[in-house]
Amino acid sequence: MRTFLAVVAGLAVIYFGVTGRGSTEDGGGVSGGVVLLALLAALLVWHLTKPAGNKPVD
Repeated sequence: MRTFLAVVAGLAVIYFGVTGRGSTEDGGGVSGGVVLLALLAALLVWHLTKPAGNKPVD
């Protein structure tokens, strides 16, 4: 489930990064900044959905 959420978060960043650009700009495709943001979003979701583990409660 964590992997699915991380992939969806990365794809959402890429989707909105591509569709949010104006159609008058030269060039197409995904810029390096959008890919970097997608990777960071996926890693953040992966970290935030990590199970708590079996640590004792103080």
